Amino acid sequence: MQAEVRSYFATPVIIATLPDAQAVNAELKRVILERERMDEGVRHSNLGGWQSSWDLESWGGPSAGRILETARHLATRATSDRAGKPMRIAWKTNAWANINRRGHGNEFHTHPGAYWSGTYYVDDGGIGDDHDLGGAFEIQDPRGVAPAMYAPLLGFAMPGGQSAGASELIYPTSGQFVLFPSWLAHAVRPYQGGHERISIAFNFSL
Repeated sequence: MQAEVRSYFATPVIIATLPDAQAVNAELKRVILERERMDEGVRHSNLGGWQSSWDLESWGGPSAGRILETARHLATRATSDRAGKPMRIAWKTNAWANINRRGHGNEFHTHPGAYWSGTYYVDDGGIGDDHDLGGAFEIQDPRGVAPAMYAPLLGFAMPGGQSAGASELIYPTSGQFVLFPSWLAHAVRPYQGGHERISIAFNFSL
């Protein structure tokens, strides 16, 4: 007997790579490290590390502007009306920079008041080549623990079914965007490397 498996209510997570990231990242790293020297930063979800205020677009220069414009383009391509037709959206943006060093991470949180959120990775701190360094981007099943409560040893026999009721780990590399719905609970596991992990985070609202 043939059986068709359909996946409904999927959660979109978009991963894209900037083609010429090396030169852009070198300039962004310089600008962000200089900002850290001038500004003590703020605290939100960060567990250690440094986070800038939410006005990166005003001080990040042309390279930051290009990153945010590219991210807005990704968000627009991934958004339609309820009939599936493309829409032209003038996204309202707030963005900030993050620097994590050894032992730093981010606790689970969401981004209320936005539609899309995301991160661009200026420097992955080496985790792209060595996952033992930690620093994974962790996303939580939006259905909560329900799929794992009754029989936690069982999973659904289909792609993504083994993490139902738990979480998925993404190990982003330098030059990558990760874009996700703002309601999706996410965290950053502690980084155990000896370098800086530098990223730009952003929210897009109407």
